[in-house]
Amino acid sequence: VQLQASGGGLVQAGDSLRLSCAASGGTFSLYGVGRFRQAPGKERELVATISASGGSTYYADSVKGRFSISRDNTKNTVYLQMNSLKPEDTAVYDCAARPVTSATWKYWGQGTQVTVSS
Repeated sequence: VQLQASGGGLVQAGDSLRLSCAASGGTFSLYGVGRFRQAPGKERELVATISASGGSTYYADSVKGRFSISRDNTKNTVYLQMNSLKPEDTAVYDCAARPVTSATWKYWGQGTQVTVSS
């Protein structure tokens, strides 16, 4: 499975941004997807996950109520809608996929930079 992340950019605090993670080369509906981020000098953080069917989601406390993860299996794409962005959301955002039978994030896309100015 190949993952292509996109949608990053430079925005102001309070703005919204939608990140996409497009998959190819596999049966996308058999993979859970996670969105991660890493800010300079910090460890990688799991931001949100969505199950293969889309019926189950998880959010880190830092983004709960502001971010929303969804997927369209007909388009092999996962979306991360980010609202009320804060400067501390500035990071490189990655996406990863894992088979439904595994707890390991097996496939990774390249990161997309999100910068939130105050």
